[in-house]
Formats: sequence, structure tokens, C-alpha cells
Amino acid sequence: MTKSPTARFSDRVENYVRYRPGYPPEVLDLLRTECGLQPSHIVADIASGTGVFTRLLLENGNSVFAVEPNTEMRKRGAHELESYDRLMSVAGTAEETTLRSASVDFVTAAQAAHWFDLPRARAEFVRILKPEGWCVLIWNERDTASTTFLREYEELLLAYGTDYKEIRHERTTAMIHEFFAPAPCHERVFTLQQQFDYQGLAGRLWSSSYAPLEGHPSYAPMMGELQRIYRVHAKNDTVAFEYKTRVFYGHL
Repeated sequence: MTKSPTARFSDRVENYVRYRPGYPPEVLDLLRTECGLQPSHIVADIASGTGVFTRLLLENGNSVFAVEPNTEMRKRGAHELESYDRLMSVAGTAEETTLRSASVDFVTAAQAAHWFDLPRARAEFVRILKPEGWCVLIWNERDTASTTFLREYEELLLAYGTDYKEIRHERTTAMIHEFFAPAPCHERVFTLQQQFDYQGLAGRLWSSSYAPLEGHPSYAPMMGELQRIYRVHAKNDTVAFEYKTRVFYGHL
């Protein structure tokens, strides 16, 4: 049975924290120059997970409502960011944040909006944003074809991922422009890279919600193929993931 979006990452929190990529610092530079982001602004970071993007906002001096429906992810995020006194951890969803109307200057969602009920989430974002507030949706999209290693890793996911074909981000751009419509939506793209040894590569795979875990019949053959790909393509005991960080921003 396919897990609900809320529950998909409950058994992957540790690997998510250790092996998922962060976000380029250019993202905050963009929000400062294009959207006027200031440390005094209040941000609702929706589906904040373990707080990867939340941390950047807190380091910028912002007060952040980290809204996350998954209990395990939310608790880990609160623990990871406990030193920041401007963090407010909230049990809520994109569709029902529990926040007050017109209470935030920015709504952000990193690596998450493809899980939302987009019409309901849009209405909720409009409700909680102050007039002229900004909505910012971000994805790290893994390159699937720029190197032989990345092509073979993509083939591994297609062969063994439980529902990988169904949840790939192939319609992100069209979907997000529909989300913002009739308001205009701006897009910027940055680059990002991760280097992994074999343990890191395995952890990165296990952090994905569609990767079979130990006990699943596809786990052993998947890991055998991962070891083969690593042996063939590692240079200086590392392989590289390349990403395009896509940032969509505008008013609603």
C-alpha cells in the first residue's frame, strides 16, 4: 500500500538529516534582492521537515513558523534547530497550517509542494499571508543524465523504486505556474553538488521515500546494483550528485 505523503518519511529521518542536500546561499540572496526579504520578516516554512531550509531563514534572523505534519520529522527538526529562539514548531499541513490570517510576510516550501493539495494550499497561503506577501516554492532537482553515473543511478530508481515513476518532478514548472495563476510567477535556477563515498551514496538512496528498505524483496538486488554502479564510477572513492535548485516566487 502506498503511504500517505504525511507518513512517507517517518522511517527515513536519520538518513534525511545526514544525506539530503541543503540549498545554495544564492537562494537567500535572491529573496533579499527580488522580494525584499529582511530579518524582521516573519516566515511560514511549510512542510519544513527536519528544517533544512528553515535553518537558512533562522540564520538570516527571521522568525519562522516551521509547519510540519509528520511527527518524527517535526520533532527532529525542532531538535536540530533548538538553539534558535525565533523558531516556532507547528503541527500543521499546507492545507491547514493553524496560523492566524494575515500573520506572515513570506510562505516558503522547499522540496515539498508536489505533495500538496495545491488548490487548498493556495487558498491557505493567501489566508495567512499579509497583503503583498510573497510565496516561494523551491526544489532541488537531481540531474538524471549529465554523467554516466547519474544515468545509471536513474535506471536503478526506475527498476527498484516502489513508486518512483509516479512521483518524479517532471511537471514541476507547469504545475507551479498553474498554482500561482492568475498572478505572475518568476523562476530562477541555481546549481548545487554533493560528493558521496559509498556509505553516503547508500544513505542518500535510503533517504528517498520510494527506495525499498531492508526486508523488502527489492532491497538486496537494489543494493547490489548500487555497489556495482559505485565501483564502476567512483573517482577518488567518491561520486557526485548534480542538482538544479529551482526557485519559484511571486505574490498570490
